[in-house]
Amino acid sequence: MSPQRAARLTAALDPRAAARRAWEAVPAAGQLAVAATAAYCVAHFALGRAVPLLAITVCLSSLGFVRDARPRRVLETAFGLSVGVALAEVVLVVAGRGVAQILIALFVTLLVARALQAPPAIAVAATAQSAIVLLLQLPAGGTWARSVDGLVGGGMALLATALLPRDPRHAAQRDADVVFAGLRRAIDDLARAFRTADPGAAASSLATLRALQPAQSDWTTTVDSAVAIARISPLLHGRLDELRGQRRLVDGIDLAVRSLRTIARRAEATLADGRPRPELAQLVSVIGQVSGLLGRSVREPGAAALARRDLVLVAERLDPRVLTPGASVSDAMITVLVRPIVVDLAVAAGDDAAAVRSRLPVLG
Repeated sequence: MSPQRAARLTAALDPRAAARRAWEAVPAAGQLAVAATAAYCVAHFALGRAVPLLAITVCLSSLGFVRDARPRRVLETAFGLSVGVALAEVVLVVAGRGVAQILIALFVTLLVARALQAPPAIAVAATAQSAIVLLLQLPAGGTWARSVDGLVGGGMALLATALLPRDPRHAAQRDADVVFAGLRRAIDDLARAFRTADPGAAASSLATLRALQPAQSDWTTTVDSAVAIARISPLLHGRLDELRGQRRLVDGIDLAVRSLRTIARRAEATLADGRPRPELAQLVSVIGQVSGLLGRSVREPGAAALARRDLVLVAERLDPRVLTPGASVSDAMITVLVRPIVVDLAVAAGDDAAAVRSRLPVLG
C-alpha cells in the first residue's frame, strides 16, 4: 500500500476526524431529511400516493450531499431526473413493460440527458430513475403519477434550497482556513529561501503553492454556491454583501498565488549563487503578514481595513532602486513581480485597484 493510500485510510478510520465530518454534515443532512419527508407528505397525503418513492428519490438526488448547492444546479438536476421519469412513462405507454423496453428506455434516457448537456452524474441518475419507473408496478394514480411525484420531489428540493438553506458561511470559512494556512507556509518558506539563500526552500514554497489549487477550487465553489443561495433565500439575503466580499477575496488570493508561484520559480534559480537576499526576505514576510490579516478578515471583517492600510504602505516603497539599491536585474525583477500581488491583495481587501496602482512608484 502506498504511503498516500495509507494516510487516507488512517484519516478515514480516525474517530475524531469521523466525528468532525459527521458534525459538519449536520446542516446538509437536516436539509435533505426535512425536504425529502416534506416531498413524501405532499405526494402521500395531498395527492394520495400510497408509496411515492420517486418524490423522495428525486428530492434527495436534486439536493445531494455536495459542496455545490447552487439553486441552478438543484434545478438542473431536478429537471434531468424528471426527464428520465417522463421518458420511462412514455415507453410504458407506447411499448409496455419488458426487457426490450428497459433497454430502449435506458438507452434513450442517456442520449437525451447528454443532448441536454446534463453532467454525466446527472445523466446516470436520470437513467436510474427511469429504471425505477420501469421496474415498479403501476401506482394507483395512473401512468403519469410517477412523473408528478418526480416534479413534487424536484419542487421541494428548490423550496428547501431557498427556505431551508445550508448556512454556507461555516463551510466557506473552513475552506478559507485551508487556503490561508497553505499560503502562510508557502510564504514562510519563500522568505526563508531569500534569507538563507536556500533554493530548496524556494522549491518547497513552489510545491506548496501548486498544491493549493484543489483547496482554492473548493473555496471558490463553496463561495459561489453561498452567493447564489443568498440571492434567493430570505434567511441569508442579509449576508449577501458579506459573501460577495468573500468572493472578491477568493479572486484576489487566486491571482496572488499565481504571482507567488512565478516568484518562487524565479527565486529557485536566482538563489543558486548562494547569496542571501535579506531585503527580499523582509518584503515577502510583509506580504505574509498582510495575507494573515486577510485570513482573519473572513471571521473578523475589521482586519481587512488593517490589511488595506499595510498594503498602501508597502505599495509606496515598491521601487527596486529603493528596496534593493544596486541589485541585479534578476533581483529587481522579483521586486517588480511583487507589485501586482500588492494590488491583487488590496482589491481582495476591498480597495480600489486604480487607487492602489496610483501609489506605486513610477519605474524608469
